[in-house]
This record gives sequence, C-alpha cells and structure tokens, in this order.
Amino acid sequence: MAEDDIGRLKKRFAELAERADRSSIWQYSRFLTIAEQAELLKLRLPVPVTLCGGIDGAERRIACFGSEALMGCEPEPPIECVRISPLNPRFSGELAHRDYLGALMALGVTRDVMGDIIVSGSEAYLFCLDQIAAYMIDELHEVGRTSVKAELSDPPESTSESGEEISIVIASERLDALIAAVWKLPREEAKALCEKGLVYVDSRLRERAGDRIDEGAAVSVRGRGRFIYVGLDRETKKGKLRVRVKKL
Repeated sequence: MAEDDIGRLKKRFAELAERADRSSIWQYSRFLTIAEQAELLKLRLPVPVTLCGGIDGAERRIACFGSEALMGCEPEPPIECVRISPLNPRFSGELAHRDYLGALMALGVTRDVMGDIIVSGSEAYLFCLDQIAAYMIDELHEVGRTSVKAELSDPPESTSESGEEISIVIASERLDALIAAVWKLPREEAKALCEKGLVYVDSRLRERAGDRIDEGAAVSVRGRGRFIYVGLDRETKKGKLRVRVKKL
C-alpha cells in the first residue's frame, strides 16, 4: 500500500476506535485485506479490536472496535451470508472463485463490502456487509453463462471442500520451512518471501523466516495463497517432522 493510503487507513481506524470509546457503542469497519488487518494490529488504540469474517478461517475480515465490558453486550458484526446457486444444476457450468467475483464486481459494488467467497460444489457462499446483501440478491442473476439465484443463508457448516489437507515433511516448524514445503520452493526463496514483507501469520506481518508457527495458525503468502498449519503428526526415523497443513 502507498504511504498516503496507509495514512488514511490509520486515521479511519483511530476515528472508529475513538467513537467506540466515546459512545460505548460497537463500531465496525468494512472488510479488510490481510495487509490492512496487519496495519490495524500494529496500532495502539483506546479500545480493543477483534476481527470477524463470518466464518472461522476467513481471510477478509471486518474490525470490531470495543469490548463487552465497555459496551455491555457482545458484538454483532454487520455480516450476512448469501448463497449463490444455479437455477438449473443440470445445465450449470463449472464456476470458479474468479467467476463469482467477476460477476459480483460487475454489479458496481466495491471490494471492501465483500468478504470471502467460498465455492462448494455447484454453489458459492458470499460473506458481505448486511447493507449490501439485499442488493446482491436482487441484482445477481448470472455467473459466467450460468443463470443463478441468490438468497440469504446460514454459513456453510464446513469449508472442507474449499481446502485440501496435505501431509508434508519439514526439518522444523519454522515459517520458511513450512512455506518451502507447501509450495515446493527452495528454502532460500521461502526465506526471501518473508524478508520482502509478503508473509502474514494470523493477519500479522512476519518478516523473520525463523519464527516458529503454532498449530492452527493461518499463513498467507501474497501471490501464492494461504494455508492453515494443522499440526504435527509424528517424527520420522530420520528426525524430521511429518506435519499436516490445509491449503485454502
């Protein structure tokens, strides 16, 4: 992000935090990218901040400014889940994430009102701000060349179809070792990705390739993708570690 963009973003975060502190009413941002979340988590603000994307493991999330102690209630993030399904599954084309995103952006909305899009079989689940959900439902009629319908829905019970769990062997639970094994890269290339500021762990920028990664951590590498570090399976006879990750 450009310095001017970062400056405006930090100013907006400060305004929301101060408003929450002054009014004792929860305040919410729009959906944030991983890089924007990382900038937020660097700040010292007058109220706590939590992140929510509508489902566990979401990449794009909104910031909730406040605390239950201060507000006297739990946060109610303004997020709706919209299910997008073909009108006639028999004649549905094979649709990918980019097809859904392209169709939604063509409606004239901005990316920051939309969170993750989870593709599951012939359907997709969109997380979006509640203020835009009705518009999405009324206006979205086609994805690719497939006629679709959109309707409010509960979030999917599982995102297993949107990710692949794999087993890999690493020398240690270092960040660069995991990245190298997941994307089959030389260790030095994985280390360089960290040093260039392209790696985030649980929405925080990580530039130290030697950092140990905890079980359940979400690792995002710009230009490559994301994975969840599921954890250690066992130690091999040669003293290495067989671990599991879920590529998203």
